[in-house]
Amino acid sequence: MNVSATCPIDVCVPSFGLVAITESLPATATTETGVRWPARLWGVVAVLSIALLLDGFDVSAVGVALPSIGTDLHMSTTALQWVVNGYVLGFGGLLLLGGRTADLLGRRKVFLIALTVFTLASLVGGLVNDGGLLIGSRFVKGVAAAFTAPTALSIATTTFREGRDRNRALSILTLFGAGGFAGGLIMGGLLTSLGWRWNFLVPVPVALAALIIGYLLINKDRPSVTGGYDLGGAITLVGATLLVVYAVVTAPHRGWSDPVTIVLYVGSFVLFAAFVAIESLVQNPLVRLGILRSGALVRANLNIVALFASWIPFQFIMTLYLQNDLHWGPLRVALALLPVGLIEVLVIPVTGRLITRHGTAPLIVASMLSLSLGLVWTLVAAGTHPHYAPVILPTMILFGFGWAFGFPAIVTQATNGVRHDEQGLASGMVQSSSQVGTAIALAVVTALVATAGTTFSQYRPGVDLVTGIALAGLLVSLISIVKQRRV
Repeated sequence: MNVSATCPIDVCVPSFGLVAITESLPATATTETGVRWPARLWGVVAVLSIALLLDGFDVSAVGVALPSIGTDLHMSTTALQWVVNGYVLGFGGLLLLGGRTADLLGRRKVFLIALTVFTLASLVGGLVNDGGLLIGSRFVKGVAAAFTAPTALSIATTTFREGRDRNRALSILTLFGAGGFAGGLIMGGLLTSLGWRWNFLVPVPVALAALIIGYLLINKDRPSVTGGYDLGGAITLVGATLLVVYAVVTAPHRGWSDPVTIVLYVGSFVLFAAFVAIESLVQNPLVRLGILRSGALVRANLNIVALFASWIPFQFIMTLYLQNDLHWGPLRVALALLPVGLIEVLVIPVTGRLITRHGTAPLIVASMLSLSLGLVWTLVAAGTHPHYAPVILPTMILFGFGWAFGFPAIVTQATNGVRHDEQGLASGMVQSSSQVGTAIALAVVTALVATAGTTFSQYRPGVDLVTGIALAGLLVSLISIVKQRRV
């Protein structure tokens, strides 16, 4: 997420100071290191942060509410998984398109429309009495989040130039995203005790307030790209990503070698090949393929996969172990996972300053190393019946530091040096990689855990896999250090 070195389309910002902000905030405002942000700029950051907080809250809170939803709406386990997978399908399938659409149609417009849809879908989800309608609302909510999340990040990166101010802004956004996830674990348990519908209804007034404030504070911006919309590219890209995400989330239930699964993967490959062909031929492509020549961007995408695909499946494994083997209740399990979020909240405010001082590469190495050490410790110390305090808690602490160091640094690396008119694209790419990578890893882990034995040996194959993913991420991050030293 990075601002072009040249002046933006609608306003040329001097490189030596703070843009004057009086009645309105310019569409692209940059600040000089050490200059205090005005209240209006803080308001914009707050709106963007709330959007990411709601995304994080939704993921964790709804997971806690699933048993109550299934009982109340008489949904089978197979149907109930789509309350989660419906959101994943919409979110992961359209993230890349969502980020690029913000570049093409205007970030403010896309953000406000998507936040409106997110609010309405959450309201519908809290009121319906039919499982199918609930799943439908979750899909729509995921689609809306696929536009709000990358657009919020691209608004931040086009508001602040590279350096201390952007690092600070991204750290704040990450802090709220982590806080939403951590808070959702606890609030989800508390709200579910009152009724599962409150998990959907409570975010509605918060989102509505953010929508109103965003309408007032986020100034209109002009599309960064002109010359038409690549409809063929959009159709093939969305089709390819929807098919691959759908194939991944249904493969554990249907079977990896099932003909339908194979057809879905072949179909996604054909559509993706058609997308690449279209993008290489059209005058104004949806995705400029040359952006993939950026080694830093590619490594950032690989590292974000390692970050998400190691933690989310491991969290899934720990949830099963604590509930099924140690017989812990949902709220106690949420508290057991809470150290990850708490450490993020405490450490992330410092991460922005560390990135400014040391760059992104050392922070990403520290993140991947922390993840790897935590998982290796679990494998070494777990035995057949690992206890929480000596075995699981240290891993949770190491994961907390891994996330606190890694996520802001990876997002910063992914967008530094990227053209102004491709900020949304870069944001969408890194978030799309995290979702698709996580879906694949979680599907494989689910299959491994389901076919294993008893006690903790049942979960060890899954832990082996995510440990390998974390170690691969560490290797990729070390390449960045080597390249920096060669330069």
